[in-house]
Amino acid sequence: MPEQELELEEVITLVDEDGQERDFEVIDIIHLDGSKYAILLPLQEVDTGAADDDDGEAIILKFETDEDGNEILVDIEDDEEWEKVADYWEEMVAGEDS
Repeated sequence: MPEQELELEEVITLVDEDGQERDFEVIDIIHLDGSKYAILLPLQEVDTGAADDDDGEAIILKFETDEDGNEILVDIEDDEEWEKVADYWEEMVAGEDS
């Protein structure tokens, strides 16, 4: 059995396009079609009590490698790819519940 690469329930901080830092809980890492994706849940609404449109909704980011060879998380630009990953993750979660 391969070891888990990223410990679940790990919290990471990402900087959004406005330069704001936001904390996310890593709830799952999935491998699909040769790519690796992170399923993240924003933690900010718990801290502030404020309800943004995005708060509470899981986001999906793709692992890529930057020019220095570091692993980074990026937005999925292709809607079809995003849908495929979201559907796959929903099926995984549904399978765990049964």
